[in-house]
Amino acid sequence: MSPKLQAQRHSALLAPCPALTNTKGIIERWNMNNPRFRTLVASLLAAVSLSAAPQPAPAAETGATTAPAAAPDQWPMFRGDPSLSGVARAKLPAKLDLLWTFKTEGPVKSSAAIVQGKVFIGSDDGNVYALSLSDGKKVWAHKTGGPVESSPLCWGDSVFFGSSDNFLYALDAASGKQRWKYETGDRVLGAPNAVISGGSNRWVLVGSYDFKLHCVEANSGRSNWVYESANYINGSPAVADGVTVFGGCDALLHIIKLQDGTQLNQVEAGAYIAGSVALAEGKAFFGHFENEFLCVDLKAGKKVWTYRDRNFPYFSSPALTADTVVFGGRDKLLHSVKRADGSARWTLATKGKVDSSPVIAGDKVVTGSDDGRLYLVSLADGKLLWSYEIGQPISGSPAVIENTVVIGAEDGVVYCFGTRARKS
Repeated sequence: MSPKLQAQRHSALLAPCPALTNTKGIIERWNMNNPRFRTLVASLLAAVSLSAAPQPAPAAETGATTAPAAAPDQWPMFRGDPSLSGVARAKLPAKLDLLWTFKTEGPVKSSAAIVQGKVFIGSDDGNVYALSLSDGKKVWAHKTGGPVESSPLCWGDSVFFGSSDNFLYALDAASGKQRWKYETGDRVLGAPNAVISGGSNRWVLVGSYDFKLHCVEANSGRSNWVYESANYINGSPAVADGVTVFGGCDALLHIIKLQDGTQLNQVEAGAYIAGSVALAEGKAFFGHFENEFLCVDLKAGKKVWTYRDRNFPYFSSPALTADTVVFGGRDKLLHSVKRADGSARWTLATKGKVDSSPVIAGDKVVTGSDDGRLYLVSLADGKLLWSYEIGQPISGSPAVIENTVVIGAEDGVVYCFGTRARKS
Protein backbone atom coordinates (compact mmCIF):
# COMPACT_ATOMS: atom_id res chain seq x y z
CA MET A 1 0.00 0.00 0.00
CA SER A 2 1.41 3.37 -1.02
CA PRO A 3 1.98 6.10 1.61
CA LYS A 4 -0.68 8.18 -0.14
CA LEU A 5 -3.26 5.41 0.15
CA GLN A 6 -2.27 4.79 3.76
CA ALA A 7 -2.94 8.44 4.54
CA GLN A 8 -6.25 8.36 2.69
CA ARG A 9 -7.36 5.25 4.50
CA HIS A 10 -6.32 6.61 7.88
CA SER A 11 -8.25 9.80 7.13
CA ALA A 12 -11.26 7.77 6.06
CA LEU A 13 -11.29 5.78 9.30
CA LEU A 14 -11.34 9.02 11.26
CA ALA A 15 -14.14 10.53 9.18
CA PRO A 16 -16.57 7.87 7.91
CA CYS A 17 -19.27 9.04 5.50
CA PRO A 18 -21.76 10.76 7.87
CA ALA A 19 -24.78 10.66 5.62
CA LEU A 20 -24.62 6.91 5.13
CA THR A 21 -23.65 5.42 8.48
CA ASN A 22 -25.77 4.60 11.48
CA THR A 23 -24.78 4.69 15.14
CA LYS A 24 -24.43 0.94 15.43
CA GLY A 25 -22.15 0.77 12.40
CA ILE A 26 -19.89 3.53 13.70
CA ILE A 27 -19.59 1.87 17.12
CA GLU A 28 -18.72 -1.47 15.54
CA ARG A 29 -16.06 0.07 13.26
CA TRP A 30 -14.52 2.05 16.10
CA ASN A 31 -14.57 -0.73 18.69
CA MET A 32 -10.97 -1.78 19.24
CA ASN A 33 -12.22 -5.13 20.48
CA ASN A 34 -13.83 -5.78 17.12
CA PRO A 35 -11.63 -8.16 15.09
CA ARG A 36 -12.51 -6.44 11.80
CA PHE A 37 -11.41 -3.07 13.11
CA ARG A 38 -8.17 -4.52 14.42
CA THR A 39 -7.62 -6.10 11.03
CA LEU A 40 -8.07 -2.75 9.31
CA VAL A 41 -5.58 -1.09 11.64
CA ALA A 42 -3.13 -3.95 11.24
CA SER A 43 -3.41 -3.74 7.47
CA LEU A 44 -2.71 -0.03 7.62
CA LEU A 45 0.42 -0.50 9.72
CA ALA A 46 1.66 -3.47 7.74
CA ALA A 47 1.03 -1.75 4.39
CA VAL A 48 -0.42 -4.86 2.82
CA SER A 49 -1.28 -5.21 -0.83
CA LEU A 50 -4.11 -3.18 -2.37
CA SER A 51 -5.86 -6.29 -3.57
CA ALA A 52 -7.51 -8.84 -1.31
CA ALA A 53 -7.66 -11.47 -4.06
CA PRO A 54 -5.04 -12.99 -6.36
CA GLN A 55 -4.82 -11.22 -9.70
CA PRO A 56 -5.69 -13.29 -12.78
CA ALA A 57 -3.24 -13.92 -15.56
CA PRO A 58 -3.29 -11.27 -18.29
CA ALA A 59 -6.19 -11.71 -20.65
CA ALA A 60 -7.54 -10.06 -23.74
CA GLU A 61 -8.58 -6.46 -23.27
CA THR A 62 -11.99 -6.26 -21.65
CA GLY A 63 -14.69 -4.96 -23.96
CA ALA A 64 -17.39 -2.54 -22.99
CA THR A 65 -20.19 -4.89 -24.03
CA THR A 66 -22.22 -5.56 -20.94
CA ALA A 67 -25.78 -6.12 -19.78
CA PRO A 68 -28.51 -5.57 -22.38
CA ALA A 69 -29.30 -1.98 -23.27
CA ALA A 70 -32.63 -0.65 -22.12
CA ALA A 71 -34.96 -1.46 -25.03
CA PRO A 72 -38.40 0.22 -24.96
CA ASP A 73 -39.91 -2.76 -23.09
CA GLN A 74 -36.90 -3.55 -20.85
CA TRP A 75 -35.14 -1.85 -17.92
CA PRO A 76 -32.58 -4.49 -16.94
CA MET A 77 -30.62 -2.65 -14.26
CA PHE A 78 -30.12 0.48 -12.16
CA ARG A 79 -30.06 3.54 -14.44
CA GLY A 80 -30.97 1.37 -17.44
CA ASP A 81 -27.54 0.56 -18.90
CA PRO A 82 -23.94 -0.12 -17.81
CA SER A 83 -22.80 3.49 -18.27
CA LEU A 84 -25.60 4.44 -15.82
CA SER A 85 -26.93 7.04 -18.25
CA GLY A 86 -30.43 7.13 -16.74
CA VAL A 87 -32.02 7.33 -20.21
CA ALA A 88 -34.96 5.13 -21.24
CA ARG A 89 -35.50 4.17 -24.87
CA ALA A 90 -39.18 4.71 -24.30
CA LYS A 91 -41.82 7.39 -24.29
CA LEU A 92 -44.19 8.45 -21.54
CA PRO A 93 -47.57 10.14 -21.80
CA ALA A 94 -48.09 13.61 -20.31
CA LYS A 95 -50.17 12.05 -17.50
CA LEU A 96 -49.98 8.66 -15.82
CA ASP A 97 -52.54 6.44 -14.10
CA LEU A 98 -51.87 4.25 -11.08
CA LEU A 99 -52.21 0.71 -12.43
CA TRP A 100 -51.35 -1.42 -9.40
CA THR A 101 -49.51 -1.54 -6.07
CA PHE A 102 -47.69 -4.29 -4.17
CA LYS A 103 -47.10 -4.09 -0.41
CA THR A 104 -43.87 -5.32 1.15
CA GLU A 105 -43.08 -5.42 4.88
CA GLY A 106 -40.43 -2.70 4.88
CA PRO A 107 -39.41 0.53 3.15
CA VAL A 108 -38.55 0.14 -0.54
CA LYS A 109 -35.33 2.03 -1.32
CA SER A 110 -34.26 -0.36 -4.08
CA SER A 111 -34.90 0.62 -7.70
CA ALA A 112 -36.70 -1.85 -9.92
CA ALA A 113 -35.56 -3.80 -12.96
CA ILE A 114 -38.15 -4.74 -15.59
CA VAL A 115 -37.45 -7.68 -17.92
CA GLN A 116 -39.70 -10.07 -19.86
CA GLY A 117 -42.92 -9.06 -18.19
CA LYS A 118 -41.58 -9.15 -14.62
CA VAL A 119 -40.60 -6.48 -12.10
CA PHE A 120 -37.65 -7.30 -9.81
CA ILE A 121 -37.16 -5.13 -6.72
CA GLY A 122 -35.73 -5.33 -3.19
CA SER A 123 -37.20 -4.26 0.14
CA ASP A 124 -35.90 -3.48 3.61
CA ASP A 125 -37.92 -6.51 4.74
CA GLY A 126 -34.95 -8.55 3.44
CA ASN A 127 -36.63 -9.89 0.31
CA VAL A 128 -36.14 -9.50 -3.39
CA TYR A 129 -39.46 -9.83 -5.18
CA ALA A 130 -40.41 -10.84 -8.70
CA LEU A 131 -43.80 -9.35 -9.60
CA SER A 132 -45.98 -9.68 -12.66
CA LEU A 133 -45.76 -6.47 -14.67
CA SER A 134 -49.34 -6.85 -15.83
CA ASP A 135 -51.03 -6.90 -12.42
CA GLY A 136 -48.38 -6.65 -9.66
CA LYS A 137 -49.01 -10.13 -8.26
CA LYS A 138 -46.08 -11.86 -6.60
CA VAL A 139 -44.31 -14.45 -8.76
CA TRP A 140 -41.72 -15.31 -6.11
CA ALA A 141 -39.76 -13.82 -3.20
CA HIS A 142 -36.25 -14.65 -2.02
CA LYS A 143 -35.33 -13.91 1.60
CA THR A 144 -31.87 -12.64 2.57
CA GLY A 145 -30.37 -11.91 5.98
CA GLY A 146 -30.77 -8.12 5.84
CA PRO A 147 -32.45 -5.18 4.11
CA VAL A 148 -32.09 -5.08 0.32
CA GLU A 149 -31.48 -1.53 -0.92
CA SER A 150 -29.39 -2.75 -3.86
CA SER A 151 -31.18 -2.63 -7.20
CA PRO A 152 -31.31 -5.90 -9.15
CA LEU A 153 -29.32 -6.57 -12.31
CA CYS A 154 -31.15 -8.85 -14.76
CA TRP A 155 -28.68 -10.54 -17.09
CA GLY A 156 -29.37 -13.65 -19.10
CA ASP A 157 -31.55 -15.91 -16.97
CA SER A 158 -30.15 -14.63 -13.66
CA VAL A 159 -30.89 -11.81 -11.22
CA PHE A 160 -27.96 -10.32 -9.27
CA PHE A 161 -28.25 -8.01 -6.24
CA GLY A 162 -26.57 -7.16 -2.94
CA SER A 163 -27.91 -7.24 0.61
CA SER A 164 -27.09 -5.65 3.94
CA ASP A 165 -26.21 -9.16 5.13
CA ASN A 166 -22.85 -8.63 3.32
CA PHE A 167 -23.59 -10.93 0.38
CA LEU A 168 -23.94 -10.56 -3.39
CA TYR A 169 -26.61 -12.96 -4.65
CA ALA A 170 -27.34 -14.67 -7.97
CA LEU A 171 -30.82 -16.11 -8.42
CA ASP A 172 -32.61 -17.95 -11.18
CA ALA A 173 -34.87 -15.29 -12.71
CA ALA A 174 -37.73 -17.68 -13.41
CA SER A 175 -37.96 -19.41 -10.02
CA GLY A 176 -36.05 -17.22 -7.54
CA LYS A 177 -33.87 -20.20 -6.60
CA GLN A 178 -30.43 -19.24 -5.35
CA ARG A 179 -27.56 -20.11 -7.68
CA TRP A 180 -24.76 -18.75 -5.52
CA LYS A 181 -23.89 -16.04 -3.03
CA TYR A 182 -20.58 -14.26 -2.63
CA GLU A 183 -19.51 -12.83 0.73
CA THR A 184 -18.05 -9.35 1.07
CA GLY A 185 -16.77 -7.80 4.28
CA ASP A 186 -19.72 -5.48 4.87
CA ARG A 187 -23.06 -4.23 3.51
CA VAL A 188 -23.77 -4.10 -0.21
CA LEU A 189 -26.14 -1.20 -0.84
CA GLY A 190 -25.24 -0.27 -4.43
CA ALA A 191 -26.46 -2.05 -7.55
CA PRO A 192 -24.22 -4.51 -9.40
CA ASN A 193 -23.06 -3.93 -12.96
CA ALA A 194 -22.04 -6.41 -15.65
CA VAL A 195 -19.08 -6.91 -17.98
CA ILE A 196 -18.26 -9.31 -20.81
CA SER A 197 -14.51 -9.98 -20.89
CA GLY A 198 -12.64 -11.39 -23.86
CA GLY A 199 -15.91 -11.93 -25.71
CA SER A 200 -17.30 -14.68 -23.46
CA ASN A 201 -16.33 -14.32 -19.79
CA ARG A 202 -19.18 -12.76 -17.79
CA TRP A 203 -18.27 -10.74 -14.71
CA VAL A 204 -20.40 -8.92 -12.13
CA LEU A 205 -19.06 -5.79 -10.40
CA VAL A 206 -20.31 -4.55 -7.05
CA GLY A 207 -19.08 -2.17 -4.36
CA SER A 208 -19.34 -2.78 -0.62
CA TYR A 209 -18.98 -0.99 2.69
CA ASP A 210 -15.85 -3.10 3.16
CA PHE A 211 -14.18 -0.36 1.04
CA LYS A 212 -13.76 -2.76 -1.91
CA LEU A 213 -14.97 -3.13 -5.46
CA HIS A 214 -15.49 -6.82 -6.17
CA CYS A 215 -15.31 -8.44 -9.61
CA VAL A 216 -17.06 -11.82 -9.53
CA GLU A 217 -17.61 -14.47 -12.19
CA ALA A 218 -21.30 -14.41 -13.09
CA ASN A 219 -21.67 -18.16 -13.58
CA SER A 220 -19.88 -19.40 -10.47
CA GLY A 221 -19.69 -16.52 -7.97
CA ARG A 222 -15.90 -16.92 -7.71
CA SER A 223 -13.81 -13.81 -7.14
CA ASN A 224 -11.95 -12.58 -10.19
CA TRP A 225 -10.28 -9.51 -8.70
CA VAL A 226 -10.78 -7.05 -5.84
CA TYR A 227 -9.86 -3.37 -5.83
CA GLU A 228 -9.58 -1.56 -2.48
CA SER A 229 -10.48 2.07 -1.88
CA ALA A 230 -10.14 4.00 1.38
CA ASN A 231 -13.75 4.20 2.57
CA TYR A 232 -17.30 2.95 1.96
CA ILE A 233 -18.56 2.37 -1.57
CA ASN A 234 -22.25 3.24 -1.59
CA GLY A 235 -23.05 3.71 -5.28
CA SER A 236 -22.97 1.45 -8.31
CA PRO A 237 -19.83 1.25 -10.49
CA ALA A 238 -20.34 2.63 -14.00
CA VAL A 239 -18.86 0.79 -17.00
CA ALA A 240 -17.76 2.04 -20.44
CA ASP A 241 -14.81 1.73 -22.83
CA GLY A 242 -12.93 -0.93 -20.89
CA VAL A 243 -13.00 0.88 -17.55
CA THR A 244 -15.19 1.02 -14.49
CA VAL A 245 -15.58 4.27 -12.56
CA PHE A 246 -16.98 4.89 -9.10
CA GLY A 247 -16.89 7.48 -6.38
CA GLY A 248 -16.57 6.67 -2.71
CA CYS A 249 -16.74 8.11 0.75
CA ASP A 250 -12.97 8.61 0.46
CA ALA A 251 -13.80 11.68 -1.70
CA LEU A 252 -12.03 10.17 -4.71
CA LEU A 253 -13.19 9.26 -8.19
CA HIS A 254 -11.62 5.88 -8.99
CA ILE A 255 -10.91 4.87 -12.60
CA ILE A 256 -10.19 1.15 -12.83
CA LYS A 257 -9.09 -1.11 -15.68
CA LEU A 258 -11.71 -3.83 -16.14
CA GLN A 259 -9.23 -6.42 -17.37
CA ASP A 260 -7.45 -6.88 -14.06
CA GLY A 261 -8.74 -4.32 -11.55
CA THR A 262 -5.67 -2.10 -11.65
CA GLN A 263 -6.05 1.61 -11.07
CA LEU A 264 -5.64 3.82 -14.12
CA ASN A 265 -6.25 7.12 -12.38
CA GLN A 266 -7.97 8.76 -9.45
CA VAL A 267 -9.32 12.27 -9.11
CA GLU A 268 -9.79 14.20 -5.90
CA ALA A 269 -13.44 15.26 -5.83
CA GLY A 270 -13.24 17.28 -2.64
CA ALA A 271 -16.00 15.51 -0.68
CA TYR A 272 -17.88 12.25 -0.16
CA ILE A 273 -19.40 10.80 -3.32
CA ALA A 274 -22.45 8.89 -2.15
CA GLY A 275 -24.30 8.47 -5.45
CA SER A 276 -23.35 6.76 -8.69
CA VAL A 277 -21.40 8.21 -11.59
CA ALA A 278 -22.75 8.46 -15.15
CA LEU A 279 -20.31 8.07 -18.07
CA ALA A 280 -20.38 9.50 -21.59
CA GLU A 281 -17.66 10.10 -24.18
CA GLY A 282 -14.75 9.73 -21.77
CA LYS A 283 -16.25 11.92 -19.07
CA ALA A 284 -17.81 11.22 -15.67
CA PHE A 285 -20.71 13.22 -14.22
CA PHE A 286 -21.53 13.16 -10.50
CA GLY A 287 -22.31 15.22 -7.41
CA HIS A 288 -20.80 15.18 -3.93
CA PHE A 289 -21.50 16.22 -0.34
CA GLU A 290 -19.77 19.60 -0.49
CA ASN A 291 -22.53 20.98 -2.67
CA GLU A 292 -20.93 20.62 -6.10
CA PHE A 293 -21.80 18.71 -9.24
CA LEU A 294 -18.80 17.86 -11.44
CA CYS A 295 -17.79 16.80 -14.92
CA VAL A 296 -14.40 15.05 -15.01
CA ASP A 297 -12.27 14.07 -18.00
CA LEU A 298 -11.25 10.47 -17.26
CA LYS A 299 -8.10 10.34 -19.39
CA ALA A 300 -6.73 13.69 -18.24
CA GLY A 301 -7.89 13.15 -14.65
CA LYS A 302 -9.09 16.74 -14.44
CA LYS A 303 -12.32 18.56 -13.75
CA VAL A 304 -13.90 19.96 -16.92
CA TRP A 305 -16.52 22.03 -15.13
CA THR A 306 -18.16 22.50 -11.74
CA TYR A 307 -21.78 23.44 -11.06
CA ARG A 308 -22.64 24.99 -7.72
CA ASP A 309 -26.02 26.45 -6.87
CA ARG A 310 -26.74 26.47 -3.13
CA ASN A 311 -25.09 24.94 -0.08
CA PHE A 312 -26.81 21.57 -0.21
CA PRO A 313 -25.28 18.15 -1.03
CA TYR A 314 -25.96 16.03 -4.11
CA PHE A 315 -26.81 12.36 -3.58
CA SER A 316 -28.90 11.73 -6.71
CA SER A 317 -27.25 10.14 -9.75
CA PRO A 318 -27.55 12.06 -13.03
CA ALA A 319 -29.34 11.32 -16.29
CA LEU A 320 -27.51 12.31 -19.49
CA THR A 321 -28.52 13.23 -23.03
CA ALA A 322 -26.21 14.55 -25.75
CA ASP A 323 -26.57 18.11 -24.46
CA THR A 324 -28.23 17.94 -21.03
CA VAL A 325 -27.55 16.62 -17.52
CA VAL A 326 -30.42 16.26 -15.03
CA PHE A 327 -29.96 15.45 -11.31
CA GLY A 328 -31.62 15.95 -7.95
CA GLY A 329 -30.32 17.86 -4.96
CA ARG A 330 -30.89 18.01 -1.23
CA ASP A 331 -31.85 21.64 -1.83
CA LYS A 332 -35.29 20.23 -2.82
CA LEU A 333 -34.63 20.99 -6.48
CA LEU A 334 -34.41 19.00 -9.67
CA HIS A 335 -31.57 20.56 -11.69
CA SER A 336 -30.91 20.65 -15.44
CA VAL A 337 -27.58 21.94 -16.81
CA LYS A 338 -25.82 22.02 -20.16
CA ARG A 339 -23.58 19.00 -20.62
CA ALA A 340 -20.89 21.00 -22.41
CA ASP A 341 -20.13 23.54 -19.69
CA GLY A 342 -22.40 22.92 -16.67
CA SER A 343 -24.31 26.17 -17.08
CA ALA A 344 -27.85 26.13 -15.68
CA ARG A 345 -30.85 25.37 -17.87
CA TRP A 346 -33.69 25.16 -15.32
CA THR A 347 -34.69 23.93 -11.87
CA LEU A 348 -37.94 22.45 -10.58
CA ALA A 349 -38.82 23.02 -6.93
CA THR A 350 -40.22 20.17 -4.83
CA LYS A 351 -41.03 20.18 -1.12
CA GLY A 352 -38.39 17.66 -0.08
CA LYS A 353 -34.83 16.62 -0.87
CA VAL A 354 -34.41 14.86 -4.22
CA ASP A 355 -32.20 11.83 -3.59
CA SER A 356 -34.12 9.86 -6.21
CA SER A 357 -32.17 9.63 -9.48
CA PRO A 358 -34.17 11.01 -12.42
CA VAL A 359 -34.81 9.12 -15.65
CA ILE A 360 -35.10 10.81 -19.04
CA ALA A 361 -37.70 9.28 -21.38
CA GLY A 362 -37.95 11.09 -24.68
CA ASP A 363 -38.95 14.69 -23.98
CA LYS A 364 -39.81 14.04 -20.33
CA VAL A 365 -38.07 13.50 -16.98
CA VAL A 366 -39.49 11.42 -14.12
CA THR A 367 -38.21 11.45 -10.55
CA GLY A 368 -39.29 11.05 -6.94
CA SER A 369 -38.81 13.32 -3.93
CA ASP A 370 -38.74 13.01 -0.17
CA ASP A 371 -41.91 15.09 -0.19
CA GLY A 372 -43.68 11.87 -1.16
CA ARG A 373 -44.47 12.82 -4.75
CA LEU A 374 -43.57 11.35 -8.11
CA TYR A 375 -42.95 14.09 -10.69
CA LEU A 376 -43.20 14.13 -14.48
CA VAL A 377 -41.44 17.15 -16.00
CA SER A 378 -40.73 18.59 -19.44
CA LEU A 379 -37.07 18.00 -20.37
CA ALA A 380 -36.97 21.20 -22.43
CA ASP A 381 -37.96 23.73 -19.78
CA GLY A 382 -38.63 21.94 -16.47
CA LYS A 383 -42.36 22.61 -16.61
CA LEU A 384 -44.35 20.32 -14.30
CA LEU A 385 -46.60 18.07 -16.38
CA TRP A 386 -48.00 15.74 -13.71
CA SER A 387 -47.39 14.57 -10.16
CA TYR A 388 -48.76 11.89 -7.87
CA GLU A 389 -48.80 12.06 -4.08
CA ILE A 390 -47.72 8.84 -2.43
CA GLY A 391 -47.27 10.51 0.93
CA GLN A 392 -44.00 8.89 2.05
CA PRO A 393 -40.44 9.67 0.88
CA ILE A 394 -39.31 8.29 -2.48
CA SER A 395 -35.56 7.74 -2.35
CA GLY A 396 -35.41 4.99 -4.96
CA SER A 397 -35.23 5.70 -8.67
CA PRO A 398 -37.79 5.07 -11.40
CA ALA A 399 -37.65 2.10 -13.76
CA VAL A 400 -39.09 3.22 -17.08
CA ILE A 401 -40.33 1.27 -20.09
CA GLU A 402 -42.78 2.27 -22.81
CA ASN A 403 -45.69 4.16 -21.20
CA THR A 404 -44.83 2.67 -17.79
CA VAL A 405 -43.05 3.75 -14.59
CA VAL A 406 -42.34 1.46 -11.61
CA ILE A 407 -41.01 2.88 -8.34
CA GLY A 408 -40.94 1.98 -4.65
CA ALA A 409 -41.44 4.23 -1.64
CA GLU A 410 -40.62 4.22 2.04
CA ASP A 411 -44.21 3.24 2.85
CA GLY A 412 -43.15 -0.25 1.75
CA VAL A 413 -45.19 -0.21 -1.44
CA VAL A 414 -44.16 -0.77 -5.07
CA TYR A 415 -46.17 1.42 -7.47
CA CYS A 416 -46.77 0.89 -11.18
CA PHE A 417 -47.99 3.82 -13.27
CA GLY A 418 -49.06 3.72 -16.89
CA THR A 419 -51.97 4.46 -19.16
CA ARG A 420 -55.31 2.92 -18.32
CA ALA A 421 -57.59 2.11 -21.22
CA ARG A 422 -60.15 4.89 -21.64
CA LYS A 423 -63.80 4.18 -22.23
CA SER A 424 -65.06 5.55 -25.52
